[in-house]
Amino acid sequence: MTQMKKENLIKDSKRIVIKIGSSLLIDKNEDSLKSEWLRSLAQEINQLIKQKKEIIIVSSGSIALGQKQLKLRGNLSLDEKQAAAATGQVSLAHAWKEIMEKFGLNIAQILLAPDDTETRRKHLNARATLLKLIELQVIPVINENDTVSTEEIRFGDNDRLAARVAQMCSADLLILLSDINGLYSSDPNKNKGTVFIEKIPEITDEIERMAGPPITSISSGGMVTKIAAAKIATKAGCHMIICNGHFNGPLSKLEIDGTQFSWFSAIEKPLNSRKQWISGALQVKGKITIDKGAAEAMKKGFSMLSAGIISTEGNYEKGDLIQIVDEQQNFVGKGLIHFNNSEVDLIKGSKSNDIESILGYRGKDEVVHRDDLVLEKK
Repeated sequence: MTQMKKENLIKDSKRIVIKIGSSLLIDKNEDSLKSEWLRSLAQEINQLIKQKKEIIIVSSGSIALGQKQLKLRGNLSLDEKQAAAATGQVSLAHAWKEIMEKFGLNIAQILLAPDDTETRRKHLNARATLLKLIELQVIPVINENDTVSTEEIRFGDNDRLAARVAQMCSADLLILLSDINGLYSSDPNKNKGTVFIEKIPEITDEIERMAGPPITSISSGGMVTKIAAAKIATKAGCHMIICNGHFNGPLSKLEIDGTQFSWFSAIEKPLNSRKQWISGALQVKGKITIDKGAAEAMKKGFSMLSAGIISTEGNYEKGDLIQIVDEQQNFVGKGLIHFNNSEVDLIKGSKSNDIESILGYRGKDEVVHRDDLVLEKK
């Protein structure tokens, strides 16, 4: 599904994930839902359902709604945000249910925490639930479980959450409805000569620089997280759109020739499902530095062996996700480790045949097997 025209992206897609930002749903002046806008979107979704499309919604807005109900003002503390999320989520789900019922559509609420996508077993369980709801012709409405997520272990934005959902359910298209038209070469609010980037066939270092500084653990959106979302989605074989959703009927405008939006093309040969999950994982438990020979061998398709390991950082257990870097600390890839950090520290630089005598038991010959390894640019 990689060769298509820009205005046919929705037409040629079967399963579509739509992410909606808070600024689109919430009227800041009234601190309430934009009912007319939501109704126009629901009408479009109804039309897509009639065209046999499968729709998944990732919706922000629970904290903003809860903040109003609890009469909280100013910058909220973590526990205030969690209380607001718990309160606002009820109103948000009710609003979606009420508006969709007018078109004869059923919805189901799903709250996801990072652990639900980062733990492989939970990831597969969540996928099974999503696919069953789609089979039953129910529209999943998904949000981050802000009530239990901490600043250290949260997505921090619904862009990356939406990308993980798109990856999880093998979507064809991810649409990020935002308050901007798409990607620019630099901040259009600061630079008058900035250039709009319409089609992005590959996410290069230059594209990432256009987005701004790196993501932090407490990021709350912006173009950086949208590029991070695009990397996850496109590697899963899913096209992604960033577009301005402030107009009523925002999806219909994407099918009109001349509408300005940015399109990130899905890669020709997506990773298999296991490697998609590894590539898109957000929580890395440790870091291993390898020598030049090991890095070159891995790039040729070989597994990571103990002989090429120089050092290890972090506390991790067998099966955890670790980051792999070369001697200059350049990013090499990510993979699932077969030993814990203490064991890796003992066997680093040793031959695979010596692992049993060092550790006292016969483990894997590979520290990270090639099937559990994803090489990529950071």
